[in-house]
Amino acid sequence: MAKVNTAPIKWAQRSDSLYITIALQDVKEESIDLSDSELKFKGKSNDKEYEVNIEFFKSVDAKDSTYKVLPRSVQMCVMKNKPEGDDETEEFWPRLLKDKALEKNQVKIDWDRYVDEDEEEEAGGFDMSALEGGMGMGGGMPGMGGMGGMPPGMGGMGGMPPGMGGMPGMGGMPGMGGMPGMGGMPGMDMDGGGKLK
Repeated sequence: MAKVNTAPIKWAQRSDSLYITIALQDVKEESIDLSDSELKFKGKSNDKEYEVNIEFFKSVDAKDSTYKVLPRSVQMCVMKNKPEGDDETEEFWPRLLKDKALEKNQVKIDWDRYVDEDEEEEAGGFDMSALEGGMGMGGGMPGMGGMGGMPPGMGGMGGMPPGMGGMPGMGGMPGMGGMPGMGGMPGMDMDGGGKLK
């Protein structure tokens, strides 16, 4: 029997959801089984067999979660489970897996989608455009309107280099449009016509 490799996982979170990426290219023959407590994945990439068997830190809502197999990865938006009758206790998890030791070896943080708990409100939800038309719930998350069609990881960054998104004062960089003093600097003969007064 062929050796089965453990697929690399990246993750990020918001208070109500998890964004999990299985970082394998051109996945074929995939089998994805998501329950309210664990994720099981099997698939082939470059003629090698891979699998993931993880138990989540807390329970998730499998029926409202979605996934999509993309050319460079398998991406999933997994909704966290809300406790019965409690609308307010959505919270950040300290880690993805119940087993802390397994997490150190198998899971990495997705820094392109990472947001600190206290910065979640200004960053908004995940860019769901990569998952549109995916298996499961299909649509985007609330508050994500207007971002469709952008490549993954570019949600709201408009072409800025990675790591620049969300930095206060970076949206349009005040003072850069026209830079005072640049349009005909005093003393410069711009059109052979004389000095500015």
